Amino acid sequence: MGSDKPNWHSDLEYDKWVSLPVTGPRPSARYKHAAVVIDEKLYIVGGSRNGRYLSDVQALDLRNLSWSTIKLTTQPAADNIKDVKLLEVFPATAGHSMLKWENKLLFVGGHSKDTSDNITVRFIDLESCVSGLMEATGEIPVARGGQSVTLVGSKLIMFGGEDKQRRLLNDVNVLDLETMIWHAAETKQTPPAPRFDHTSAVHVDRYLLIYGGCSHSTFFNDLHVLDLGTLEWSQPQIQGSSVSPRAGHAGVSVDEKLFIVGGGDNKSGALETLVLDMSTLVLSVLTSVGQKNPLASEGLTISLAMVDGEQYLIAFGGYNGSYNNEVFAMKPKPKDSKHPKIFKSPAAAAAAASVTAAYAVAKSESLDMTTIENSKPKVDLSVEFGVIKEEKKALESSIAWVKAEKSTLKSKLDEINETHADLSKELNSVQVQLAAEKSRCANLEAQILELQTTLSSMESLEQKVQALRSQKSGHNTSVQRQSSGGAWRWMAP
Repeated sequence: MGSDKPNWHSDLEYDKWVSLPVTGPRPSARYKHAAVVIDEKLYIVGGSRNGRYLSDVQALDLRNLSWSTIKLTTQPAADNIKDVKLLEVFPATAGHSMLKWENKLLFVGGHSKDTSDNITVRFIDLESCVSGLMEATGEIPVARGGQSVTLVGSKLIMFGGEDKQRRLLNDVNVLDLETMIWHAAETKQTPPAPRFDHTSAVHVDRYLLIYGGCSHSTFFNDLHVLDLGTLEWSQPQIQGSSVSPRAGHAGVSVDEKLFIVGGGDNKSGALETLVLDMSTLVLSVLTSVGQKNPLASEGLTISLAMVDGEQYLIAFGGYNGSYNNEVFAMKPKPKDSKHPKIFKSPAAAAAAASVTAAYAVAKSESLDMTTIENSKPKVDLSVEFGVIKEEKKALESSIAWVKAEKSTLKSKLDEINETHADLSKELNSVQVQLAAEKSRCANLEAQILELQTTLSSMESLEQKVQALRSQKSGHNTSVQRQSSGGAWRWMAP
């Protein structure tokens, strides 16, 4: 890549991450921030570092690769807002969602030191740099962080998250940005397990995709699809590559593809950059990085940028043992115009093949979405056969992988069984030796008892011998006295 910063993007290869040569002061390293690219500027807001929430707003000019700090002012207080804490310029927050609406940046949810009971929606006016709180009514959801927020028309669709009592959620809530009224969607079928730190995307303005995330004990690599026309959940089978569960990853959709970067399982970071074809649900590994690479982080962000009429993915921040503030860029391959737009979800294939449903439904509890034209696209059978062949190849590849895994597991099981047999033999041998040692110990205890008895008898004999010696000594003394007396009597005159 050349050294001329205004042309940093000219030499990028397709589908390869490159660290951008940013110079000058940089934002503090962080994770669980929010990011979006608008008019060739990457905006970074909030996040967390060393357990401390951040409140700064930074902007990276993608032309000259220089950072600047956005200074905010607050809007005049509304009469009905009594909580002074809600009137801060921008509270230190992490785990929030950010998106562009008209000329504003909108911020939804997130964890902060003083989180309110209900979720808040804040804004930053990009022209005036005024920040404030957007008042909302209706069925306002509970406050949360780690949720996903997706924009469909003028509807903001929020799924899941974790509330301030650490309760996991799997509800769907919709905010109409034109009326600022919240509505709790009543979905059908089995919803995803409650989770947070997942990713979401919308395909053909009708299907909400939820991928990965975690609970307090489990990490997921499943895919769930919500039909926004019928509000029915389904869990289609993902084709292609088998990847590890992850949470804290970042995702962004480009045409019909969902790019997924980073994440992890609190033990190690996910090394792969994944691509999910949302029309066929085929998942593939685009590229991989090293274990310590900032792209293998949890809590990073990925944004779609348009520079000189070409699309680029911009990644920033994250945590993988250390906090990061590097900026990476990738140039995704352009869309293949010959690829058919046929959604292959088992629960929604028939509906998606003839995208005819209207987003306005009769029941008041259903989503009031923008109406789609009632048309049935014509499908070229030759193209359809080509898609089927591709899916067949993907299935054959998956079957081959399963067989290889089965063979590997069988080898490991045989090895474990053999080891178990050897250990059983060793255990039996040790048990026999232990029994022999117990018998020998019993014999030794009997001999010790016998010796103790003999020793006790010897002490008694020794006492008797001592007594006899004493008697003998007294007897000898008496005899000597008698003998001496007789002699003196004989010598006397």
